[in-house]
Amino acid sequence: MTTTPSAPSASSGAPFAVRVTVRGYETDTQGHLNQAVYLQYCEHARWSLLEAAGIRQADLLAQGIGPVVLENRIRYHRELRAGDEVDVSCAFTWGGGKVFRIEQRITTAEGETSAELTSVGGILDLKTRRLVADPLESFRTLTKSPLLLPEG
Repeated sequence: MTTTPSAPSASSGAPFAVRVTVRGYETDTQGHLNQAVYLQYCEHARWSLLEAAGIRQADLLAQGIGPVVLENRIRYHRELRAGDEVDVSCAFTWGGGKVFRIEQRITTAEGETSAELTSVGGILDLKTRRLVADPLESFRTLTKSPLLLPEG
């Protein structure tokens, strides 16, 4: 997946995003992006944000934790076709407690919304198989760029 991440800046207020080009093999028989691939693009953007914040999968595993998705809701607005370039944004929302929300938008290069994904996630303790009490703190102990994981 060819991507170019863009981090939010204090002046722009724009969320973190990665650019992805739709590949032909990701399309279905109608010639538009297969519905499952939208989820893959969003997963890629989430991991790209964590990596930009200095959090690698290996770091999470070394701490005995890992992020989990508990719920996904996707709304499709506009089809995508092979060769289209899209930006996939990612913003975490911390509400306290064991879960957090992730808001993502897939936008064409022309600025049209193709899809919106809202997820509920948590951080799983890999030994106890239970959600950790404070997922933001779990991420913050590993991050080198806390501005990518803002509170509130």
